[in-house]
Amino acid sequence: MADRCLLYYITDRSQFRGDERARRRALLAKVAEAARARVDYIQFRERDLSARELETLAREVVVAVRENSPSTRLLINSRTDVALAAGADGVHLRADDVAPHEVRGLLEVSGHRPLTTDHFLVAASCHSNEDVIRAEREAVDFAVFAPVFEKKDAPASEKKNTPPAGLAALREACHAKIPVLALGGINVENAASCLNAGAAGIAAIRLFQENKIEDVVRALRAL
Repeated sequence: MADRCLLYYITDRSQFRGDERARRRALLAKVAEAARARVDYIQFRERDLSARELETLAREVVVAVRENSPSTRLLINSRTDVALAAGADGVHLRADDVAPHEVRGLLEVSGHRPLTTDHFLVAASCHSNEDVIRAEREAVDFAVFAPVFEKKDAPASEKKNTPPAGLAALREACHAKIPVLALGGINVENAASCLNAGAAGIAAIRLFQENKIEDVVRALRAL
């Protein structure tokens, strides 16, 4: 089991009630709540937004994080350019995204230096042990392995396309030398089994968005 459970909140404003303006307000409030609760990482993952909208909202999210935590790090989903423009701490790459070494190359060319750290984080989504091995070879900072469990409330099409990998696959993936965080159908009750399988932490959307984050953090860090 990991010495300290890393916590990774993934945003999804579509789950909040109300119109677009209300959902954005709710998202910013939840990000601030996560930062105050000292969640380690927040992944800004609003995939339906245009590049301009994404950058505009990302800048607001950066402010919400900075004003509420000196340690929480913000990663932008997929868009390295938006991460750099908004002053985020890193980027989270999808399994079908550009290679991590391409991101590192872009950083070298741009001469970018993060505002709050001396290292721009690069994380990667992984769905198999082979993905994790590739991520390790590419020297990503950490991998997010998913889905571990079946999402009970996920659409049938999503369940069919991404069947749960299970704890045995997670355990194999956690043999990597990079931290591996578990994602997919995880709650407070089954999180311990992921940590016992070797996961360095827990990543989630609903677990954080549908609960008081301070309580979730306390429960997970007590495992």
